Amino acid sequence: MRVEVTDFVAGAAQARGIAVVIDVFRAFSFAPYAVAAGARVLPVAGVEEALSLKVAHPGWLVCGERDARPPLGFDFGNSPHDITQADVSGRVLVHTTHSGTQGLVACDGADEVLTGSLVNAAAIVRYVQRRAPQAVTLVRMGWQARERCTEDDACASILAARLTGQAIDERALIAALTDSPAAAKFHDPAATYAPLEDLALCTNLDFFNFVLRRSAADAEGLRFLERLDV
Repeated sequence: MRVEVTDFVAGAAQARGIAVVIDVFRAFSFAPYAVAAGARVLPVAGVEEALSLKVAHPGWLVCGERDARPPLGFDFGNSPHDITQADVSGRVLVHTTHSGTQGLVACDGADEVLTGSLVNAAAIVRYVQRRAPQAVTLVRMGWQARERCTEDDACASILAARLTGQAIDERALIAALTDSPAAAKFHDPAATYAPLEDLALCTNLDFFNFVLRRSAADAEGLRFLERLDV
């Protein structure tokens, strides 16, 4: 198995084999918590696309962020804590973010596309090992899909080490995230769109025993995230 690490939308477009698109703070931590709460998640690239889908499907909800904040007209932001406090069971959540969903929809050359985060890292590794692909591409989406960030680097390092059987100090990597640049918003009381609880939820290593895989396109051309327990 060849494990390659790439970055940003360009890296997603180049991904081959099984692509794992990583966005720890917070897109692909948000998505597993939403799915665990009973929602279906539909990742899309654009804000206008998300709002148009809500118009076409009045029962659907839109969630996500630009510059970490929920855009005008959205039902939810990108907070794992907030979505766990809402009743979203049986609802469709159209999800768009500055980084994570951009990479997810760009992975046209991969055989399979998974979301990547710390909360289901063990499940991701089990799934990949069972599938035994020739290639795995770990795509670090970073800050606004243009700069490397500590949390996505840490997640990629943990996944790569586990997949290749290398030793790594996972605790130290995760502990460092508390004071990382991207975590500053969680410590800011004025940033109500990023509650402090999000930090603990996003760094809850190996909490979920499922992966989220981008589905084949349906009759409308939409690709949902499907839950696969492993």
